[in-house]
Amino acid sequence: MSNAAPLFQPFALKSLKLPNRIVMAPMTRSFSPGGVPTDAVGEYYRKRAAAAVGLIVSEGTVVERPAASNDPNVPRFWGDDALAGWQNVVNTVHSAGGLMAPQLWHVGAVRNRRSEWVPPQPWDSPSGYSTPGKQFCEPMTDEVVADTIAAFARAAGAAKRLGFDAIELHGAHGYLIDQFFWEGTNLRSDRYGGSDLAARGRFAADILKAVRAEVGPDYPVIIRLSQWKQQDYAVQMAKTPDEMAAWLQPLADAGADIFHCSQRRFWEPEFEGSDLNFAGWAKKLTGRPTITVGSVGLSGEFIASFGGESSKPASLDELLRRFNRGDFDLVAVGRALISDPDWAVKVRDGRTAELSDFSPAALAALV
Repeated sequence: MSNAAPLFQPFALKSLKLPNRIVMAPMTRSFSPGGVPTDAVGEYYRKRAAAAVGLIVSEGTVVERPAASNDPNVPRFWGDDALAGWQNVVNTVHSAGGLMAPQLWHVGAVRNRRSEWVPPQPWDSPSGYSTPGKQFCEPMTDEVVADTIAAFARAAGAAKRLGFDAIELHGAHGYLIDQFFWEGTNLRSDRYGGSDLAARGRFAADILKAVRAEVGPDYPVIIRLSQWKQQDYAVQMAKTPDEMAAWLQPLADAGADIFHCSQRRFWEPEFEGSDLNFAGWAKKLTGRPTITVGSVGLSGEFIASFGGESSKPASLDELLRRFNRGDFDLVAVGRALISDPDWAVKVRDGRTAELSDFSPAALAALV
């Protein structure tokens, strides 16, 4: 394996001063009963912070809307009880010298495939579709849209008050913000709909503007995006660099500081004629820093893990080649950190023979 030292150089943006380029990717764990993160959640993140992860991004934590969550054990980012739990989590991470951002989330019209539980009605969806052609609920009214935007802003303000070092908006994987981006689920004819990505991106842009007004100019705001959807892995909303620029630049202008570019496999090129991945193109087109993610450090990709597939440690040579070329600024690591809290420090110190396999069984407990 190539020398991983470049991944352990500092990174600075606005008030965020990271000791290295390793980010813990947000991964839903569902260990917060009633939506309240426990001491065990804080200890789970603390272990990674203490073992050389530069930035912890929390599991998705939902904003204050009745159907923002589809799992009662997913944490909330509203209510005195949940916010007190998050205060304990961030204090615990800081006690280990770590830095942390909550990922603010609204699932939209997406059921939990592993649970029969459903949230209080109504569901929120731009046009009432969970997948193209599949009516799921009523479209969001103007009042609901405005309330949802305000809910994201309130959560961002709470994160700053609690002492989090940045925030991330979940705009990927077919959840609510992404349902507005996707032409298959956004059929609106008002200002939040339209025939192109720039028009359908106004909902996300308005959230970013509201968040920026709440947290001020120097507080880092990350947005996670994907082309693929859990409803359809093959979706490519932006089919050309020009379409991607028309999608991303308004989000940068609205207040996004960093683009977290989710792929199932980070090494796959985004467009023909170039080996740049999603994060590489996002950085080239907007000039903003980017985070790459997708099967980093493991032989298999995460969708397959839901079907029971295990993965073994994999070479970081291709990742380092692209990083050293300047394609992206930060690297998010997911499943490898679930199985092995010490993954980053082992990579840093060249102890790759000690890296752990990933088994879906690891999802059954916080380690």
